[in-house]
Parts: sequence; C-alpha cells; structure tokens
Amino acid sequence: MDDMAYADRRRLRRKLTFWRVAAFALVIAIGFSAYSFFAGDKKGTVRPHVAHVEITGMITDNTELLDRLDAIAKNDQVKALVVSISSPGGTTYGGERLFKAIRAVSEKKPVVSDVRTLAASAGYMIASAGDMIIAGESSITGSIGVIFQYPQVDELMRKLGVSLQEIKSAPLKAEPSPFHPASEEAKTMIRSMIMDSYDWFVDLVAERRGLSREETLKLADGSIFTGRQALKAKLIDQLGGDAEIRAWLETKGVSKDLPVEEWKKKDNGSFFSLPTAAIYLARLMGVETGLTPETMRQWGTDKLFLDGLVSVWQVGSDR
Repeated sequence: MDDMAYADRRRLRRKLTFWRVAAFALVIAIGFSAYSFFAGDKKGTVRPHVAHVEITGMITDNTELLDRLDAIAKNDQVKALVVSISSPGGTTYGGERLFKAIRAVSEKKPVVSDVRTLAASAGYMIASAGDMIIAGESSITGSIGVIFQYPQVDELMRKLGVSLQEIKSAPLKAEPSPFHPASEEAKTMIRSMIMDSYDWFVDLVAERRGLSREETLKLADGSIFTGRQALKAKLIDQLGGDAEIRAWLETKGVSKDLPVEEWKKKDNGSFFSLPTAAIYLARLMGVETGLTPETMRQWGTDKLFLDGLVSVWQVGSDR
C-alpha cells in the first residue's frame, strides 16, 4: 500500500469516527428531549409549599403557561399561588385565557397578584384575577382598554409603482386592508368589535373590584396609574411586597413557614434540546447557521407577531 492510499484510508476513518460521534450525540439529545417532554416538570410536587409563577413580557395565547397553572390548581401540595406580573399587556384573548386559568386556581386555593414594575392593559386584566392585588408604590398599572392596529402601505406602493387588484365575495371581506384606506363601513365594523371587547373588559374589572360600571368607566379611558393612585382608585388592594403577601396569605391559613417554590417554564435552552442539538451538530460539521435556539423556537412554537385585538400599554401612544 503506497503512502497516498494509506493517507486516504486514514481520512476515511476520521470521517467515519466523526459521523459515529455525531449520530451518537444526536440520539442522546433526542432521548433527553423526549424524556423532558413526557416526564414534564415535577418540581414542587413533594412537599407543601406556596407556588410562584412569573408572567413577563407580551401576553399571548400561552399554552405552556396555561398547562402550568392547571397543574398548580390540581396539585394538593400547593397551598397558595403568587403570580408576579411585569407586563405591558398583549392580546385580549391571551389575557382572557390567563384570567380564567388563574380564577380556576383561586377556586381551590388563595391567589395573590403581585404587581411588579408594570401590569397594564391585559397585564392588569390578569392581575384582577387574583383574590388580592398587591403593588409597589411606584408600580404602573391600569390602561384599561382595547386597541386594533394595522399598517398602511398603499402610499409606499404608489411610489414604487406597484398596484394590488382584488376580487372578493363582499365589501367587508379582508377589511381593513394595509393596501388601501379603510372604508367607513370597515371602520364601523372594527369599532363595533373593539367596543364589544372593551365592554367585556370593563364589566370584568367592575365585577372583580366591586365597582359600579360608572365608576369603572371613569378609570377605563386608557389612563395609567401608580400603585399609590391605583390604591385610591380601588384598582388594587394594598401597597407592599413579599412581606405583605405572606402576611395576607397567613390570614387565609397559609403558614409563613411554608417555602415558596418557583414553577418555571421548562428550560429548552440546554444542549439536550432539539434546537440546541441541531445547531451544535451543524457547527461540528463546519456549518455556521447564524441561528440561536431562541430564534428556532420562535419559528416553531412562539409567535413572532401579536394577532387579534390587543390590550397593551404603548409608550408614546395617544391611547
């Protein structure tokens, strides 16, 4: 065997070894991912405790969080729930589902809404689901209202010399459209839908806070409030933090000695998750994708855009 053939043979062996290692790593990653998926997060199921859940960022239709709240409601070892909220709001439907999920927990055990930096719009909707709302003096809350937004690109299209032709079954089909100004009929339709959702939100706040509809409407003009202002307006129950939360829970028979356990979302960012494993193996093969596990999850299960009616506080907005 000449030197050239021997060198080729060594290269072939190295390639075979690499692919064997890569295949083994992929099988291990899939195995751990499957175990994590089917086994679920069993944290906090062994000893009596107070469950703690954080809701942060934009609120959407979050199935994983809903499942977590359902598990808390069914877990006999959970004696109370503290929901810490730091959110400007999000979709009205997403807020509605979380509101109902928290109320389902409240039917079985006391729930405290812990307003942190911001709990506005759909964030306040969620907070109102708690049996007790506690906020900081400088926390921001309120912004009760609903908004529907859509972009307008018709002027840009005209400048580019692009036109859009459409044939539809009825004038209000696919309205409002970003490709032409909305007709008065379309505006009336959207406003009717917004006001119906707004009335539902107002009635919800009135019922949960023990206010008349007239009192609630005065607070539901989109205004935001500090914790001190919200207390005077009866939108929250008390100013404070962890100490006040535990003191209130004690009045409901929940001992201060019970530990607080974090019920967190399962971590999908470790090596033993499919997105991370795929990226890692691509790099082993010398392929740089420029992707991260988070972006892959967004393309998969997470939503890139809010859809539907939105209840969100927007800095700089007129509403």
